[in-house]
Amino acid sequence: MTPKQVVEFAIENGVKMVDFKFMDFVGIWQHFSVPMSEFGEDTFEEGQGFDGSSIRGWQPIHASDMIIVPDPKTAKIDPFIKVPTLSLICNIFDPITKEGYTRDPRNIAIKAEAYLKSTGIGDTAFFGPEAEFFIFDDVRYSSSANQSFYAVDSVEGAWNTGREEFPNLGYKPRHKEGYFPVSPTDSQNDLRNEMVAELQNVGIRVECQHHEVATGGQAEIDMRFNSLVDMADDLQWFKYVVKNVANRNGKTATFMPKPLYGDNGSGMHCHQSIWKDGVNLFAGDKYGGLSQQALWYIGGIIKHAKALCAFTNPTTNSYKRLVPGFEAPVNMAYSARNRSAALRIPMFSSNPKSKRVEYRTPDPSCNGYLAFAAMLMAGLDGIENKIDPGQPLDKDIYGLSPEELKDIPSAPGTLEEALKCLGDDYEFLLKGDVFTPDVIEKWIEYKTEAEVNPVRMRPVPLEYELYYEI
Repeated sequence: MTPKQVVEFAIENGVKMVDFKFMDFVGIWQHFSVPMSEFGEDTFEEGQGFDGSSIRGWQPIHASDMIIVPDPKTAKIDPFIKVPTLSLICNIFDPITKEGYTRDPRNIAIKAEAYLKSTGIGDTAFFGPEAEFFIFDDVRYSSSANQSFYAVDSVEGAWNTGREEFPNLGYKPRHKEGYFPVSPTDSQNDLRNEMVAELQNVGIRVECQHHEVATGGQAEIDMRFNSLVDMADDLQWFKYVVKNVANRNGKTATFMPKPLYGDNGSGMHCHQSIWKDGVNLFAGDKYGGLSQQALWYIGGIIKHAKALCAFTNPTTNSYKRLVPGFEAPVNMAYSARNRSAALRIPMFSSNPKSKRVEYRTPDPSCNGYLAFAAMLMAGLDGIENKIDPGQPLDKDIYGLSPEELKDIPSAPGTLEEALKCLGDDYEFLLKGDVFTPDVIEKWIEYKTEAEVNPVRMRPVPLEYELYYEI
């Protein structure tokens, strides 16, 4: 829609408030609202001022003024606000230079798309993330100087088979046996259907929904792939819808990668391909029906995988999922059909339009704008430098011996290690001014000071069990 069409759309739908949504540096949607009387076509030119120093990782207090400018193409009616509300996703600009703010994640994603076009390699990068999540009935946590705990609960939890529920009806998925059971074992089908309906209401195409492997309410709803920026927008709407539908049903949803010990974590497998003039450049006559460009793209992902994890797996909790020796996508090998490889080539269809690479390492705690942009930049570096991904690995990687695994690159073991790898390998991200040095520096600084160090310095309950009597 054009700005004029957005205003007309708002009037036609009886809008009373306009909600401006934008992505903070870390990866959480922020917003503020104005009355419809304060909104018009000029808003798309002049924007709205706000305090950038109050947003994590952004401006210092002595240079705090920023401008938010809505993107008219993102206009939707928010389904969760009582007063009829128009929702717009926004970009952030510097009020002095009038340029896009370097630390605005959406601006970085926009520049990544522009860089792809500037290379002449392709004109569109498609991404299709599979963001898994958990639906719980209760969550409690606290951490202070003298105590620390967390507790989550679900009526589906395997740990509740003996709970007095008056009556306890059983039908609780066992650990690692939650994949595809029908009701009543799958107790959340109606809830996921409600999520699907709301996703469709905001214009997101959904392909399927199902219970995931873990007990305790793990779920997956698959969205149709989209171009990079649009898919990152869709991912934010996806999280917003899932959380709010769960909330209005008296439940809570989390995209935390590893909320339960001893069961599967939540990943976000990312399907990706590059197109030009309506043709899928990843389709060809090489291994798995891929093109040479697709293989080079894989080579770029493998080469930069450790640095990529700082954006694709950006939490300390991410590495509770990425543990070698278990069914985690830590081994940077590629293979057709093989779900034990970090880079998989889906073989469901022989249609050239379906050819793509599925990168299985990322998780849904990531900031989609940054993660998609970083993956694209790594893949493009592979194409530009013709990086050989090596030979495919068609064996079950989980069953390989240490000797067989020693030459296969692996993901970092901690967020601290991933950030160090990013500090050593980020030149590929700076091409086309997509990422800038201040973004890399601030990301490493923020993650280290706000997440790595606080987690590293705190005792955890298990340490009391292990060491208190020493």
